[in-house]
Amino acid sequence: MELNTLFFALAIPAVIFAGISKGGFGSGASFVSAPIMAMIVDPGIAVGLMLPLLMLMDVSAIRPYWKQWSDIEVKRLIIGSLPGVAIGAFVFRWANDDILRLLIGVIALAFIVWQIAAKAGVFSRRTEPFAPWVGVLTGGIGGFTSFVSHAGGPPVAIYLLAQGLGKTTYQATTVLTFWAINIFKAVPYAFLGLFTVETLTANLILAPFAILGTWLGVRAHRLVPEPLFFAITYVLLAITGTKLIWDALN
Repeated sequence: MELNTLFFALAIPAVIFAGISKGGFGSGASFVSAPIMAMIVDPGIAVGLMLPLLMLMDVSAIRPYWKQWSDIEVKRLIIGSLPGVAIGAFVFRWANDDILRLLIGVIALAFIVWQIAAKAGVFSRRTEPFAPWVGVLTGGIGGFTSFVSHAGGPPVAIYLLAQGLGKTTYQATTVLTFWAINIFKAVPYAFLGLFTVETLTANLILAPFAILGTWLGVRAHRLVPEPLFFAITYVLLAITGTKLIWDALN
């Protein structure tokens, strides 16, 4: 991995964008950072590079939303995430770079298809709360997708949006949930060799941008229209997801 101009030209906006999502929009769009990074470095290096930055964003976002989360939903999601992280670690260990590129790209495009289908009314959004076991299962799915591509936000969002939480309670719940999940991921990431001198050096340089993005996200929580923010996210995900799938198949 070379820390050159191209790397930082893509990494800095990706990290700021992820921080804004983490700080104000439920973590869903923070997923875009991993596909962007995977365009310029190996996929394993990309997710390893992003994890310490995402953990820094989590810490930066917890204080503004302190104790505003739903305790019961946090417990369900965190408990369920543990086996999901374990399965993710097993899959990640045996997958080569092209399989990881393909997996990240497919998850990115599947997320966009789901969003478009929901907006088009292909299926109705659930309005009644899910049963408790669904929260645990969702935590497992979120733990797995978070491990392989930092894409735990979409499944968790689907579950929480049906639970009738207020906007800030929803945001605070996602912040605390992924703070815990990212801690769970750190140890297997280290054993898999995803942290290197180069990634940690990049983390030090990019850390101020992670904090800046989170700060902007917290302040944008009540100001920036969510449709605009997520529209930009979908465009970026479509481009990067398609590029990763193309690279994996060729």
